[in-house]
Amino acid sequence: MSRTSRPVRVGAVPSKVTSRIILIVAGLAFLYPLYALGAFAFQPVGQHSGFTLDHLKALTDPVRAYQYQQLWEGIQNSLVIAVITVALMLVFLLPAMILAELRFRNARRIIEFVCLLPISIPTVVLAVGFVPVYQQVWHLTGSVPWVLAFAIGIIALPYAFRPIQANISGVDMITLNEAARSLGAGWFSAVWSIILPNLRRGMLSSGLLTISVVLGEFTIASFLQQNTFQTGLALLEQADPYVASTFALAALLVVFLLLVVIGSLGSGSRSRKASA
Repeated sequence: MSRTSRPVRVGAVPSKVTSRIILIVAGLAFLYPLYALGAFAFQPVGQHSGFTLDHLKALTDPVRAYQYQQLWEGIQNSLVIAVITVALMLVFLLPAMILAELRFRNARRIIEFVCLLPISIPTVVLAVGFVPVYQQVWHLTGSVPWVLAFAIGIIALPYAFRPIQANISGVDMITLNEAARSLGAGWFSAVWSIILPNLRRGMLSSGLLTISVVLGEFTIASFLQQNTFQTGLALLEQADPYVASTFALAALLVVFLLLVVIGSLGSGSRSRKASA
């Protein structure tokens, strides 16, 4: 007869009424700022109420295209930086964490210290330190925005490290690796076919947080005088605050939808494991 282990709760368990009250308060605290931002983004000019789409129609007006050109370029640059930064995390950080867990367990503390160190240093201090470094880099590559991925990647290290580490802590990687090796799989095949699928949720969460950091990073791009989504949004806000609020609201909703998708993928994998 099989026994199902349940997680042990520590401390008092809130009642259903208390849980619902907490959920409602948290939901209002999250949704009301979004509602206020949306109400401002779509309200008519010079009025305190109402709804209009004239601000969005201005995006297609060729006469005012020059106002939004820098924002479109900033969005493209941020997307390229986000792709490169996520690729750097998957190519360098993830293999290092897997190797530290399987073979070099004494290096786990060192990797954790290095990855969490940027969160203790103010972004302004890091940006000032990056200025002389990038002056030399741009002598070789030119003043192109995509090289910001290396600087923003350092800022995103703590947010990329934690989800993967939490996923690794919940998976017995040593047992999985030894089982795969005993069945004849090579080291690469065991990692690719067995370990990485079990780290899917951590990788997705790490990628989402990395993209969020890239889309929200303003200090480094401003100090290094590069056009990204946030710098373009700050410039557009001075000329057209309504359209700037619309893009800010859209960015928040996109990140929220990505979070919901990742949560549904994680819950779906857990339900499949439970049914199996």
